Amino acid sequence: MKAKVIVLSFFLMSTGAAFSQAKVVERSIISKDASIRTFHDLDQLKSMQKGELIELYTERVRVLVKILPNIALAKLPGVTISDLGIPNDAVNKKALEDVAQGTQDFLTVSTDFQKKMLPYADKNTLVAAILFFETTMKSLHEFEGL
Repeated sequence: MKAKVIVLSFFLMSTGAAFSQAKVVERSIISKDASIRTFHDLDQLKSMQKGELIELYTERVRVLVKILPNIALAKLPGVTISDLGIPNDAVNKKALEDVAQGTQDFLTVSTDFQKKMLPYADKNTLVAAILFFETTMKSLHEFEGL
């Protein structure tokens, strides 16, 4: 009987220790998928088909929408409110969740609109817009505030 109690106690303690070490990952201010891996030049963009340009355009809009409203707090993905010294309390967590949901809702509607309307856009205008978006993204690396 004592052996069963000891074995059961050991099992419960080891299970408790395993679960207590499971760390809850804190939400980033800017989502981790808000980055552009490849930038293009004018010649590369001009050689692409319109469908490829539309995909690049919508991707860059998604990234900019996730980053630009938050540059006063962070300019790169992965920064949390705790990293900035902001209390990680229920009110601030809720605000972060609300803005993430609002951003996702906006991007869903915006991307749907872009997929319907951008096929009518002039190819040269798409190229210019993508270059503008990419220049904006590059300039974020230089932004340090005033």
